[in-house]
Amino acid sequence: MQTETTRKLFTVDDYYRMAEVGILKPTDRVELIDREIVTMTPIGTRHNASVNRGMRALVRAVGDDAIVQSQGSVRLDYYSEPQPDLVLLRPRSDFYAARHAGPGDILLIIEIAESSIHYDRDGKARIYAAAGVPEYWL
Repeated sequence: MQTETTRKLFTVDDYYRMAEVGILKPTDRVELIDREIVTMTPIGTRHNASVNRGMRALVRAVGDDAIVQSQGSVRLDYYSEPQPDLVLLRPRSDFYAARHAGPGDILLIIEIAESSIHYDRDGKARIYAAAGVPEYWL
């Protein structure tokens, strides 16, 4: 007898409800990608140092002309809320306290890949392009 497997796909609202009720813990390294909750790889020291170097360079380069966000969420649509390593955002006086940045706010997304290069190049590049993110560096 053959069994059919099904996957449960999620929305951003589902994702946040799971966090509210404790299914997803604050310490869980996960992101919502194309309706699926994806576990992110642990951040190693080389990756962390690269993020820090990139952040420093971007802050120096853009000054007050943009906001540099490090490892925070961006809401691409109702089904994807990744946490890129670095994002260059249009300036807002509230620094995105009222809502997550969306595709119209994003100037540049940078993923620093060591062990996740295939996923970042294939999966994340596809969702960033579909959302209209104007520039993606890997």
